[in-house]
Amino acid sequence: MTHSTLSTPVSGRTGTARRPPAGLLLGIILTAQFMALLDVFIVNVAAPTIGSDLHASGAGLQLVIAGYTIAYAVLLITGARIGDLWGHRRVLLTGIALFTAASLACGLAQSTGELIGFRFAQGAGSALMVPQVLSLIQRNFTGEGRLRALSVYSAVLASGAAVGQSLGGVLVSADLFGAGWRPVFLVNVPIGLALLVLAPRVVPRDVAGAPERRRGLDLPGLVVLGAAVSLLTVPLVLGQEEGWPLWGWLCLALSAVLFVVFVALEARLARRGGAPLVSARVLRAPGMGRAVTVIGLGMAVNAGFLFSFALHLQVGLGESALRTGLTFAVAAVAFGLAGLHWRRLPQRSYGALASGGLLLAALSLAGLGLLLRDGGRHEAGLVLALAGLGAGLGLAFSPTLTLALGQVVPEDAADASGLLATVTQLGMLLGVATLGTLFLNRLAVSGPHPSAHALAVTSAALAATALAGALAGLRRSGGRPAPDPQS
Repeated sequence: MTHSTLSTPVSGRTGTARRPPAGLLLGIILTAQFMALLDVFIVNVAAPTIGSDLHASGAGLQLVIAGYTIAYAVLLITGARIGDLWGHRRVLLTGIALFTAASLACGLAQSTGELIGFRFAQGAGSALMVPQVLSLIQRNFTGEGRLRALSVYSAVLASGAAVGQSLGGVLVSADLFGAGWRPVFLVNVPIGLALLVLAPRVVPRDVAGAPERRRGLDLPGLVVLGAAVSLLTVPLVLGQEEGWPLWGWLCLALSAVLFVVFVALEARLARRGGAPLVSARVLRAPGMGRAVTVIGLGMAVNAGFLFSFALHLQVGLGESALRTGLTFAVAAVAFGLAGLHWRRLPQRSYGALASGGLLLAALSLAGLGLLLRDGGRHEAGLVLALAGLGAGLGLAFSPTLTLALGQVVPEDAADASGLLATVTQLGMLLGVATLGTLFLNRLAVSGPHPSAHALAVTSAALAATALAGALAGLRRSGGRPAPDPQS
């Protein structure tokens, strides 16, 4: 395997153009990735302040939070294919520009309706940005450098949730310039502008005539998949707020039907020599099916815990947004450290990291539920449990994602990026919709410590989900990365 860290893109670029510094290129594209993921969660702790300031109804506030997620989840795979067609550099810059402008508009919004609309625009910008990041890593890094870049990528991808909660709490509590909740959105503006200045100077230009640029858009597949994801996402996001009405269940059923139709359409297109939205090579890549299962369940645990624990701290224990956000920092730091440094472990252990990490997460969640069931905080035990949870999820997520992507050829990078980013997002939605709903339902049960009781029950369910992920992550062979295609 070669030890080069940055290469000329493999899709055909030639010449003697100066290559950008590897660290600077990775830093810029991962900053865009992190900024997009942060906004999935950063608004959560600002929601009460937004609702009070804009006099938002419950449904309106829910759409402020969910509008971003809905647009982001629905358009991710579309954004991946658009990057193939129009060029990853061009689409990345377009996504950054849209996201930055929408963030500014969100921060200046004067009504709930305006904020909802701008949140949808933010989500669309993210859906354009995020799939291009993995494609640029796959095309510009080789050998050991690619594996390092993918490790950092996976750590950034999943740590955005916990960091978003933490940063949201800090910004809301700081009340910068008396702006209340608005800095939660406005903080993106200077970062986005800096990226728009630096990225054109560092990100390599797109390659004219590259093979992936000749693939079609697959409009029938896009329409059916978009409808299927929309019908799945909307009831999951709004179902609890609306009391799980009949229309929500009908949407979920129709979504399942459309997913089946989508699979049939894509199989037919592939048989006819067309270009389906997700290449069959991606689905057949070693470890990809396992990665989809482990990442989906792991992110469901992550999001379900963040949602329920934030409510327990703020509603049950009456803690401020600042202290709630800082509490999550323990898990965020542990997640990031595990995601960045797992490759220092013996290579023969890689195949066991997913199961071992989720088992550690399950034990940490079970212990946390038992520890907090009496309504106390128990600082030392809480820190230990959060550190174990963050480290466990980091050890499960980062190696799984990195090793699976190491099997994908650069030409399929956009497809793999769109697929795994969508699985990550849908896993988080399912976690909040199911495990978060369990917490809310148990919160209504009378008793001396209803929030602590609800958290204990939810923690047990989260631990069971993590244990199921650990079983799904078992593999018979070791987790040795595939040879690099460019070696």
